[in-house]
Amino acid sequence: MIFWYDLYFIYFMGGATLLLSFLGLWFIAIMPSIDRWSKRFFRILFTDLVLLSLNGLSNLVLFRNTVPAVLLYLTIILEALLLSMTLPMMTVYLLHCCGENVRSSKLFHAVLSLWVVFACLVLTAPFIGGFYHFTPDNRYYRDSWYPLLMVPVLVLMLLNIVGLMRRRKLLSRKKFLSFIIAMLPITVMLVINTFIEVYPLVDICVVLSALSMYSLILSDQVEQALNRQREIANQRASIMILQMRPHFIYNTMTSIYCLCDQNPKLARQLIMDFTTYLRKNFTAIASATPIPFSSELEHTRAYLAVEQAQYEDSLFVDYDTPHTCFRVPPLTLQPIVENAVKHGRDPYAGPFYISIRTQKTDSGSKIIVADNGRGFNTTDDSEPHTALQNIQQRLEIMCGGNLTITPNDGGGTVVTVIIPDSITN
Repeated sequence: MIFWYDLYFIYFMGGATLLLSFLGLWFIAIMPSIDRWSKRFFRILFTDLVLLSLNGLSNLVLFRNTVPAVLLYLTIILEALLLSMTLPMMTVYLLHCCGENVRSSKLFHAVLSLWVVFACLVLTAPFIGGFYHFTPDNRYYRDSWYPLLMVPVLVLMLLNIVGLMRRRKLLSRKKFLSFIIAMLPITVMLVINTFIEVYPLVDICVVLSALSMYSLILSDQVEQALNRQREIANQRASIMILQMRPHFIYNTMTSIYCLCDQNPKLARQLIMDFTTYLRKNFTAIASATPIPFSSELEHTRAYLAVEQAQYEDSLFVDYDTPHTCFRVPPLTLQPIVENAVKHGRDPYAGPFYISIRTQKTDSGSKIIVADNGRGFNTTDDSEPHTALQNIQQRLEIMCGGNLTITPNDGGGTVVTVIIPDSITN
């Protein structure tokens, strides 16, 4: 007999199932990160679960009123079909995640055949008899053949689990976990339902499994998207290194050549500074994690020493960096300074001054690079602005940092970098 638990509990479970199903649809509507195929799949899945929940609530209303028996049988058939449809859908999504062709998959053909057998049994059960029946007062009773009705879906779920285990190496850890969380509880509840009437619990178990599966799939895809962004940011950094300005290298080598006779000591120092600059540049390619700020500062000092050797008395640098115990993404400070020298220095406007300062703040560390150059419009798509945008993206991805650009009092530009406290030396 179905009414072994309190009727209010049944209403509560039905309402909770409907609410969670709508919640799944709402999450799909507001979450943009999931791919289009997965989004369409989960939209269909949760729509099916909404219909399942509405049908379940209608069952409760019909069971409490005098209605034709055919209507009662129809709602039971719809509930069984709507619930069972989610099982082959999991097979389809598993094959999609593994990159297999659904139409040529033996697993899908076997699962679909079992579902068709189950659907045929559900449709013919009211006419055959022996599976379940209703009393004149709308009470639902299972008959002795009912366990046979559950055999196809139980075998179907076992095939899904076996298919998942055989394909586990083709899935990411989170995707594999999402399928496990979705399949195992449903299988357990179906086994219990074979011997004890717990259909409302099966319904809510399916919805909770679908929500858990969706959450893990979404988390996995967001993580993959962040990894792709991190790779793109690192590639941009590598390109920036490999595309060093040819005229900068040419001018540096020319300066070294001229100094060999005029000032050999300075020439040797310039060679050392230029070597340090090149070494730091190429070392940065291999670094995928934040580095000590002291290393980035050394890189910047080497670069500015080379530039000062070429511009002599027209480039002046002031260092005020008492705080260096923190980490930054490689190629953070040096490209900011190079960007300032390259685009801010005006050879007809007198000496060019750059100041580099660091500060310890309550929430992290601050780097301030200020110059008295020409400045630029922070809202355009010019080359200097694009370079700083790339640095900003790498800061966000690698350490949750931030970069801001403001005009300097009296002319020029101020670039401020904020590094959160979670990145320590």
